[in-house]
Amino acid sequence: MDESRYAKSGDGSVIGFRVFGEGPPMVLVHGAAVDGRCWTPVVPGLAERFTVHVMDRRGRGLSMREGGPHGLGREGEDVAAVVEAAGRDVFLVGHSYGALCALNAVPHTGAIGRIVLYEPPVASPWREVAPPEVMERLRAAADGQHYERLLEIFLGGVIRLSPRQVEALRGARRFWRTSLENAPPLLRETESVGRIEDCARFAGAGVPVRMLVGERSPGHQRPTAEAIAALIPGADVAVLPGQGHMAMLEDPGLLTEALCGFAAQVGPGAGAPAPDHPAVSPWSRPR
Repeated sequence: MDESRYAKSGDGSVIGFRVFGEGPPMVLVHGAAVDGRCWTPVVPGLAERFTVHVMDRRGRGLSMREGGPHGLGREGEDVAAVVEAAGRDVFLVGHSYGALCALNAVPHTGAIGRIVLYEPPVASPWREVAPPEVMERLRAAADGQHYERLLEIFLGGVIRLSPRQVEALRGARRFWRTSLENAPPLLRETESVGRIEDCARFAGAGVPVRMLVGERSPGHQRPTAEAIAALIPGADVAVLPGQGHMAMLEDPGLLTEALCGFAAQVGPGAGAPAPDHPAVSPWSRPR
């Protein structure tokens, strides 16, 4: 199966997604400055075990253009619409800003069976999402519609990628071109990111939650993930060895194994490990 489908969000906006494979339903939510195509390297492996629904967030790819300012609440409704279209007991996976969108879907649907959040960007008592000087540079680039500069500042100053990592992404021409196409909302998305305390309202999700962190990601990512997990009963943290913020591009096989391992661990629609599976997958190091 490889087809395009559409769901209607709470405000009537049309959200597009592509469907691959056959099996239990999974929804993938991409982060900022990309669209659903960023998941392409992991789709073949996941589609062997799941029916994978790869959504394009509002204003990107198959989805309706942005109709005006909106925040995480609206994007949560968008994700929930795709989850509802996918079926029941859905495995929801969100990366970076898409992980925040996934969390914000929780109040809008009862169809989520388990959640993986890969490095959601949230502010904390010890770290702002971006220093004030970085925000000033982002605003200047956005106001001047200098989108390549905006993307560079975002990747280096917000995501905290090294210059070498930014240049590697620039060298991936198709990825860089897609990122430039999706750069205009970067300032708004960065400004809309909440604080760790906000995640407490998702404590009643009632489904297994795992935080993923790359071993080579900036040092704030691990304590941030642990702080979010501490607010959600039963949530845990696992580390992707040798990876940074973009494991779907750097080592898609490892990320596929991580996601499939978590699904096997929690079992179909339950919070207990499935039979014949270790409580912790061999690739992970829990908190």
